[in-house]
Amino acid sequence: MRGFLASSVGVACIAALIFPLSLLSGAATAPPQVPDLPGSTQSLPLAPIGEGASDRSRGPATEQGVTEHDVRPFSLVGVVWDDVNAELRGTVQVRTRAVGSGEWSGWQDVETHNHEHGADPDSAERESGKVRGSTAPLWVGESDGVEVRVRSEAAGTVPLPEGLRLELVDPGEGPASGGAASGEPASEEPAPEEPASEEPASGEPASEEPASGEPASEEPASGEPASEEPASGEPASGEPAPAGADRATEPAPAPPDGNVLPELSRAETEAEVDPAVAGATPYIGPRPRIITRQGWGADESLREKTFVYTTSVKAAFVHHSATGNNYTCAQAPSVLRSIYRYHVVSSGWRDFGYNFAVDKCGNIYEGRAGGVAKPVLGAHTLGFNTNSVGIAVLGTYSLSTPPAAAVTAVARLTAWKLGLYGRDPRGKVVLTSGGSGKYAEGVRVNFNVISGHRDGFFTECPGALLYSRLGKARSAAATYQGRA
Repeated sequence: MRGFLASSVGVACIAALIFPLSLLSGAATAPPQVPDLPGSTQSLPLAPIGEGASDRSRGPATEQGVTEHDVRPFSLVGVVWDDVNAELRGTVQVRTRAVGSGEWSGWQDVETHNHEHGADPDSAERESGKVRGSTAPLWVGESDGVEVRVRSEAAGTVPLPEGLRLELVDPGEGPASGGAASGEPASEEPAPEEPASEEPASGEPASEEPASGEPASEEPASGEPASEEPASGEPASGEPAPAGADRATEPAPAPPDGNVLPELSRAETEAEVDPAVAGATPYIGPRPRIITRQGWGADESLREKTFVYTTSVKAAFVHHSATGNNYTCAQAPSVLRSIYRYHVVSSGWRDFGYNFAVDKCGNIYEGRAGGVAKPVLGAHTLGFNTNSVGIAVLGTYSLSTPPAAAVTAVARLTAWKLGLYGRDPRGKVVLTSGGSGKYAEGVRVNFNVISGHRDGFFTECPGALLYSRLGKARSAAATYQGRA
């Protein structure tokens, strides 16, 4: 564990990041002030708390945490553990003290996030030896005090994973120049109206998804031939590996202006498209404005230097980040830098997990590096990362309604990205599971081309209220493509 931390955040920072267990159960102690910019990660091991915390004869502790503790400023929290395959079956709650106020927040729930995100089983990223189990990250704003408690379910009869640690992330300073995000929606153009029959009132996909273990139909409802997609980027038996499939390649060129890829008209977009990729008669939405990684301040020294691609983009999976809604759009780049550091430094992923992110004002951000138009292999939908794109709307939308600007941005982004690969946003596609828990490895599943994360995994993501808007996103994306 210490070797991993040393390689991730630097040997010079270890003394500032690891606190003796004796400090975690006693009075708050001022931490060393060791600057580590841009961004930093403090990692605090959890210790037994609650009744019987000091009685080892009771067996493994079923409640662990960190009592009120002074720390260097941070803005995002999460909990990680050693074994990526171990489940944290229980609850995680944190409370924090805002910088300058001296006031503590109430207890906030952290989504336990077991197994639903991350690289596919048997992929090089998953098998790197660096990947850890992790909760969802939670954005709490600038804070300098923290307390956390982790409780196992079933009245303490289920043991907690080994090596639990609290991760406190400081996003560091962002780019000095503007162009990243503002408090205003990225586009004033409303999404096209959704036909009344597009989506059932329940918010479930229009098509019936086969039960786990049942093969999907050989042809999707859209009329496109069902291609047998190999799991985890591997070629089907007896076929040669396609060029660029799940392998490292040379870096993609940087955008001309660095911070922002400007919006293009449909004609300008089509002029940049390779007809061999999109088809002879492409339906491609105009490229929306995209804030690049440089624009939101990604520290490129954190991620793996090479990229991994699959052969196509057949589907888009929509997520919510589950980081909470207590952020402004001007803070969205800081939220992204925090998630990025949590994914790479704390969770051991090769890069940011999602291919794109969208904030509540409708700003669109480049996620995982490798080229926004390319089929970059992400780590967003366990079992179905191959030949798909993952889009995370920043926030939590289980009980909160997603802003119209965010739904419009999803529609504009998918109209362009799926159009590059000849996909109808209203159509269906068959994907082969790499092993997701909901679908065993090798099972062929019939998805909507624009699906929610819950369609491929047992999860509430992207939240019930965002999921219920996917029908609108599908029909709007098709209109942007010129199909309506």
